[in-house]
Amino acid sequence: MDKYECIACGYIYDPEIGDPEHGIAPGTAFEDLPDDWVCPDCGVSKDQFEKLG
Repeated sequence: MDKYECIACGYIYDPEIGDPEHGIAPGTAFEDLPDDWVCPDCGVSKDQFEKLG
């Protein structure tokens, strides 16, 4: 699974970690995040992320 970086603040979404503070379990691919999920650091939407690597 690929990691994604927020282009606004640099937050890295790592699917191996997920976003447990916001109900996203480890092992959740970026593509499988809910449409209303936002960056936990700065609040921008998923379309403000780009794939790393």
